[in-house]
Amino acid sequence: MSTPYASAAPYYARYRPPYPAELYALLADRFALDGSQTVLDLGAGPGTISLPLAPLVEQVYAVDPEPAMLAEGCARADEQGHGNISWLRGDAAGIGRLCLPRIDLCVIGDAFHRMDRERVPADLDVVLAPRGGIAVVTSLAAPWPAAVDEVRARFLGPGSGAAADASAAAPADHLRDAEEQLAKSAFSRVVTTTWERSTRCTVEQVIGMQFSRASSSPALLGDRKDTFASELRRALLDHAPGGTCTRTVTVAVTVAIRPRR
Repeated sequence: MSTPYASAAPYYARYRPPYPAELYALLADRFALDGSQTVLDLGAGPGTISLPLAPLVEQVYAVDPEPAMLAEGCARADEQGHGNISWLRGDAAGIGRLCLPRIDLCVIGDAFHRMDRERVPADLDVVLAPRGGIAVVTSLAAPWPAAVDEVRARFLGPGSGAAADASAAAPADHLRDAEEQLAKSAFSRVVTTTWERSTRCTVEQVIGMQFSRASSSPALLGDRKDTFASELRRALLDHAPGGTCTRTVTVAVTVAIRPRR
């Protein structure tokens, strides 16, 4: 059975912005990535983290419950020549059923808040190597122009704005919760690093990112999809006649490892 992200998958792969290169440099440094490690990417989507990480490690297991996301990721891996990524259908509740080898690093990109945050670290404690750890990535973005939420509300109803997907909590709350939950786990040495950047998006990219969300996916909009895009395009161009929108995005990575003994 497909998830709400099935029809969103092509837009997710094309329009979601990549994480900064500094993230991968930090992971390479913290976990001494030298091409011999095995990485688990939980909630991998279309390989947003798996693909850039693949050249740094020996093997990546990209796990996601949505087959369409895995198909997008597999296609992109083929295009980029990454043959060391295994695309597995599954979720964070079934880590033990994946029959994984010893893992050196588990990465979770903007998905930890949708998981059982007590159980996942406990299950990872079984499969992670003694010097292994968890890296939870959280994106904190400034709001889109009000025009986006106004059009979303007309088509999708009140409450369909920035917090509509999966959890009503703000990303800042997701970050604090990740830090608190990991600090209570076996991986209690927790350090968060952040990077802030200004991103410029075209109107078409903003529209594509709306289709990448479960709460405004093409399947949910149905035959109103093209009208939604047209009205959003008009509203955005009224707001920004130049055809681009700029917003600040902060990416945080919370690295958690076991305490030294």
